Amino acid sequence: MLQIATFVLLTLTMNPMILVDFSENSDLQAWFVVNDGVMGGRSTSTFDLNADGNGLFKGKVSLENNGGFASVHYRFDPLEIANAKTLTLYLKGDGKRYQARIYANTSDRYSYIAYFETSGEWQTIEIPLASMYPSFRGRKLDQPNFSATHIEEIALLIGNKKAEDFQLEIHKILLK
Repeated sequence: MLQIATFVLLTLTMNPMILVDFSENSDLQAWFVVNDGVMGGRSTSTFDLNADGNGLFKGKVSLENNGGFASVHYRFDPLEIANAKTLTLYLKGDGKRYQARIYANTSDRYSYIAYFETSGEWQTIEIPLASMYPSFRGRKLDQPNFSATHIEEIALLIGNKKAEDFQLEIHKILLK
């Protein structure tokens, strides 16, 4: 009996948890864009499906009027992730740096973040959840790194302190 229970536990911890797979679900209802306009900035962005059926986050970051960021968010019912260790992104960027963000609770004013670089080619980005640190308005908080057992939202953000066009194509987001 112990062998079967161990096998089931290993299977549950080894199988990835699919958060987003645009090849299987093209519903964008739970996705929304948040740009620096919430603070008076002038950055613009959109999130749509492209001709290949992938999510396409693109736009222009502007530094005008104290701006400087664009983001796309995906909100869902609380999801238990106690066995997950890694956030995995299958995407194609434009050679720019982005942030991955996770929210344990959407009512929190802060998120847990990690930066990643894109190459201009399709790539797999793996971010250890425990390496994601709490941040609010670009400032690291004096709190522990991510250790929650559930999440309610993920986001991708660009904000490199320069005016720039950007484009990020997303195929899949998993927790492993």
